Amino acid sequence: MRHVYIRGIMGLIWVAATIVSVMSGNFMMAVLYVILGGAFFFSAYKTWKKDKDNKGGR
Repeated sequence: MRHVYIRGIMGLIWVAATIVSVMSGNFMMAVLYVILGGAFFFSAYKTWKKDKDNKGGR
């Protein structure tokens, strides 16, 4: 479960980088940061869902 939290925190860091990039006017990097943040959140969600399903089947 720890890896889910770490991936979620990394996703939040990328979202913060997106906000900073938008505020500074660097929109191309903001798009990249949104994609990276989304990838981390998606990975965390899929892992959390898999772990949740495995616990229910025991």
